[in-house]
Order: sequence, then structure tokens, then C-alpha cells
Amino acid sequence: MSYCRAIETMTGDRKSLHKAYHDHLYGFPIHNDNELFCRLVLEINQAGLSWETILKKEAGFRKAYHNFQIKKVAAYTEKDFNRLMADAGIIRNRLKINAAIENAKTILLLQEEFGSFEKWLEFHHPKTKEEWVKLFKKTFRFTGGEIVNEFLMSIGFLGGAHSEDCPVFKKLKKEKPLWMKGK
Repeated sequence: MSYCRAIETMTGDRKSLHKAYHDHLYGFPIHNDNELFCRLVLEINQAGLSWETILKKEAGFRKAYHNFQIKKVAAYTEKDFNRLMADAGIIRNRLKINAAIENAKTILLLQEEFGSFEKWLEFHHPKTKEEWVKLFKKTFRFTGGEIVNEFLMSIGFLGGAHSEDCPVFKKLKKEKPLWMKGK
């Protein structure tokens, strides 16, 4: 039994950082809309950067974005935007910050219509990766193929987060992520 190859090749603090995410979060279903929003924002911010950079800055993101409380982020003003642009604890990219704010507004609308962001995702399940990408590009800002794929894998809507010989895969099976339903 071995861990996913990427984890096996890491060492030291780097391995500890990634292993904590790998073993307890990656691929596991999330049932809290604020945490789903958090994962979407983190995946968007990872674009063009390493996931390690995002993991190291997660606490900074949580602080800067009011712990990803969707209603608070959706109400951000130009003053908040400027505060985020000056915050070295996060990725200071205009498009990514704007996407977080606008996507929070979109999620509020989805919550009104479907009851929750999670229910909106479930309503559209199952889809192929390509269908998900098309839906996300139509619905959200700054969402391309890799962002959508990683977001959906990381929350258990698409498979592939762990190799089948990884011990976390067995733990994940007990959680029954949506992509495993009926298997």
C-alpha cells in the first residue's frame, strides 16, 4: 500500500504541508457552502502558481476574505477590493480578487434558487468534466478547465483525487463522494 505518487516524492515540511491536505481534505465531500466557496477561491488563486503556495497562504486567505463568509464577500466594496490588493497574505491579482467577489454574488443567487451552492452542484451531477467546465464558465468568473477539474475533484464530485492503492482512497470510499455513488 502506498500513498499517491506526488506525496511519496516529497520530503520534510513540504511533505507535511501537502500530506495534511491530501489525507484529510482532498477529494472529500464538503457540505458547507462557505467552505465550498473557499475551495473555489483557492483553486482560482492557484491558477499559474503551485498548490503549495496556496496551502501556505490559506490562513491569510481566510483572514482576508472573512473566513469565506459568502454574504460578507458578496457585499465587498471598492474599499475591500483595495484592501485585498494591498494584502501580502493572499495572491494580489485583480482578476482573481474580482472573481472571488463576483462569484460570491453568484453563489448567493444560486442559494436563493437551489437552497445552497451544494444543492446546485448536486442538481447538475453527474456531468463529464467537459460539461462541468462549460457550466462553470457560463456561471462563474475565472474558471477554466484545470480550475474546474481540481475544484470538483477536491470536493468529491469528480474522481481522480487519489490512486486506488493510496490508503486515503479507502478512507474516502467510506465518505461516498458523489462520483463513487453506484460503484
